[in-house]
Amino acid sequence: MQMQIPLIQDEKTNSSWSRKERRKWFLSLLCGTCLIYATRTSVPLLMPIISKEKQWSKPDSGVILSSFFWGYTLTQVASGYISDRIGGQKILLISALGWSMTTFFMPGVIELVSKSDSSVLLVATVRMINGAFQGMHFPSMISLISQRMHETERASFFSLLTSGSALGTLLTGSLGSYLLENYNWVIVFQTLGGMSLAWTLLLSYHTLPIKEKTASTKSATNYTLPWLKLLKKPPFWSCVIGHACQNNCFFVLLSWMPMYFHDTFPEVKGWVVNMVPWLSMLPCTFFGKALSEKIIKAGYSITVTRKIIETICFLTEIISTLIIVCRVCREVRKNTKVETFQSAIICLAFIIGGSGFHNNAIAVNPSDLAPKHSGSVFGLMNTVGAIPGFLGVYFSGYILHVTRSWPVVFIFIAIIDALGCIIYLLFGSGQAII
Repeated sequence: MQMQIPLIQDEKTNSSWSRKERRKWFLSLLCGTCLIYATRTSVPLLMPIISKEKQWSKPDSGVILSSFFWGYTLTQVASGYISDRIGGQKILLISALGWSMTTFFMPGVIELVSKSDSSVLLVATVRMINGAFQGMHFPSMISLISQRMHETERASFFSLLTSGSALGTLLTGSLGSYLLENYNWVIVFQTLGGMSLAWTLLLSYHTLPIKEKTASTKSATNYTLPWLKLLKKPPFWSCVIGHACQNNCFFVLLSWMPMYFHDTFPEVKGWVVNMVPWLSMLPCTFFGKALSEKIIKAGYSITVTRKIIETICFLTEIISTLIIVCRVCREVRKNTKVETFQSAIICLAFIIGGSGFHNNAIAVNPSDLAPKHSGSVFGLMNTVGAIPGFLGVYFSGYILHVTRSWPVVFIFIAIIDALGCIIYLLFGSGQAII
């Protein structure tokens, strides 16, 4: 099965960003990625407070937390496909407007429906719509990068942009925690939503020169998008499965980590647990980029490089989660709680730091496997990769409801990580397959 689509291509002299444009777009996209994660992580931060106020159970909280990913999976492929066709900056702008507005008006929705018998489902629906708009961000961004940068620069550029996820989570952990402790949860939503709307206006102004510049230089050509050929390739599925397994760890922690510390260490300040573990992701992303470049310069292939970096990610996460399990299981006396808290913070920092290595391996793998179709391929990979967002997050809530045991959740994360590591080591590749 092949799909003919009209690909819009610029003349060669206009297709790539200049050095000045590259810096401008990097800062803009980094800010956008930072804000999209700040709004995404605002709900996990606020859920312990809101659920207590609205008397929602842990399964109810799990439904709301996981509903984001129901929407997140719906728009990945379509947004990547359309971005490859008409230009990533247009889809990026639509996406930004949608998730900014739904974040800003989320408090009004919660208050409006809180007295309804179906309040949880109604809030989950709005959260799902927010996820649908956020699902358009990364496929359109990687498509835009593929359209505007040379192949040798794309992976490095994109991996650095993904560090915005750590900055966004830190923004929520610092500013969000401060606003929550000194004001209320409504202000957190409105502040982050307002900042996101301001960035959307900036992005709108920012994309106008692109439209004017390309209006007279674009020409339509046809190219083949070989979906069937892609779906038959083991390297593609190893990339997809590896991404899904790592996302299970990342999304479960992203959604449940505030609740874990709230339940286990209620006396600890919120900004500590919502900020400190995320400090590791940014340096690990830069370290992973530098290590990848060093391995390639040493003469190793892209395939070997991607596997080494991804293995570091998985092993770091697996070992750290098992250490947490051992520490929690040994916690039988109250005087061991401080030591356990310190261990938990350090281990979670290592786990989140592992995601920085993932951003330099599987996360950039679509550009290796399908350099001419990276938006569509990334969208498909991220669609499957988002499944743990609702299954893993909801299942973790169910585990907690039934067992009341956090170690079981961490064991679940470690097993899924081990599966992803094995599959990617066996079948992963850094060579173009379509």
